[in-house]
Amino acid sequence: MTYSVNFANYTIGKEAYKNVNEVCRQYGTKALLIGGKLALEAGKEKLLQALAEGENPVTIVDTVLFGEDCTYAGMEKIAAHVKKCGADMIFGMGGGKALDTAKGTAEKCALPVFTFPTIAATCAATTALSVVYKEDGNFDSFYFFEKPARHSFIDTQIIAEAPEKYLRAGMGDTLGKYFECHFAARGDRLEHSSALGREISNMCYFPLLEYAEAALEECRHKKAGKALEQAVLANIVSTGLVSLLVLDQYNCAVAHSVYYGLVLLDGFEEENLHGDVVAYGVLVQLLVDGEEEKAKEMKTFLKNLKIRTTLKEMGASVKRETLREVLHEIVTGPDMEHIPYEITEDMVYDAMVKVEELVG
Repeated sequence: MTYSVNFANYTIGKEAYKNVNEVCRQYGTKALLIGGKLALEAGKEKLLQALAEGENPVTIVDTVLFGEDCTYAGMEKIAAHVKKCGADMIFGMGGGKALDTAKGTAEKCALPVFTFPTIAATCAATTALSVVYKEDGNFDSFYFFEKPARHSFIDTQIIAEAPEKYLRAGMGDTLGKYFECHFAARGDRLEHSSALGREISNMCYFPLLEYAEAALEECRHKKAGKALEQAVLANIVSTGLVSLLVLDQYNCAVAHSVYYGLVLLDGFEEENLHGDVVAYGVLVQLLVDGEEEKAKEMKTFLKNLKIRTTLKEMGASVKRETLREVLHEIVTGPDMEHIPYEITEDMVYDAMVKVEELVG
C-alpha cells in the first residue's frame, strides 16, 4: 500500500505575520482573505502592516465575511468570487468555522490555503478537513482534503487578547484527544502513522497539566507569554498532528460522542462551548472505563480551569427520561464505531450520575 501524509507547517509568536511574505510569495502575489467580523477586526490590520513591510509583497485583493456557519453554499459563493478577483491563494482568518470555510473554498478553487487563527479553541488551522453545517445550522458532513493548509500563522498576541473562554474550551477539546485516542486504539496493533499520532497525543495532555492554568492567567492579562504559547501549541498544533496521522477511527471516542448527544437538548449548544463539553465527556469516558481515581484527578484539574464538570452546571437535567435521546445518540454515534468494548446506555447513564457526585 502506498500513501502520503501531509503536515501543516506553522509560524508561532507575537510577530508571526512578519513571515507571511516570505512563505506565501512562492505561491503568487494575490490573496483573498476570508474571515469572521471580530477576527478581521483583531488581525487584518496587523496582517496588512506585515505584508507592506516586505519587498514584492503579497496583496489582499479582497476581504470576504464568511457568514455564521461553514456551509457548502457559502464555499461555492466565495469560490465564484475568487475566480472574478483573480486570487492566487486563500487566507483564512478567525476561529474554526471561518478557517473551515477558507479551506473548503480553496479546495473548490484548487488554490493553496493559509490559516491565521485568532482564537485557540480548535485545531482547524492545521487539519485537513472542514466541519460543514446545513443552512439551518445543523451538522451536515465532514469535508476531507488531501492536504491541510500549506502554512499556519499563529499570532500569540492576538490569541492572548481574545476572550479567555475560547482558550479554555480549546484545552478541553485537546485533553479529549489524548484520552480518546488512547482509548479507541486500545488493543489494536497500529501501523506507523497511527502509532506516531497516538504518541503525539501525549502532547495534548502533559503540557496542559503543566501550563494550562498559567496560560489562562496570561490570557486574562492579555499577555502572550511562554505558558500561553505552550497551550496554543497543544490546542492547535499537537491536536492537528494527531488528526492528520491517525486513522479516523482513533480521533474520537466517548467524550466527543457525549458532546454530540448533549447538543440534542434544547438550548444546550448555545450555553456551552464544544471543548468544555468534550472535557466533561472525558470524565464520563473515564468512569465508563472504571478509572475513578483518574476521573477525580481530572475533575480537580478541570475545576481549576473553570470548566463546568456536571450536567447541573451546564444547565441540563440528569433525569434518565430527559436524557433518553441523548443516551441513544451517544452509544450509536459514529465516534463509537471503533472502541475496545461495547458500551450501553446504562453504562453511560451510570457514569453521568457518578460524575455529578464525583468529588475532585
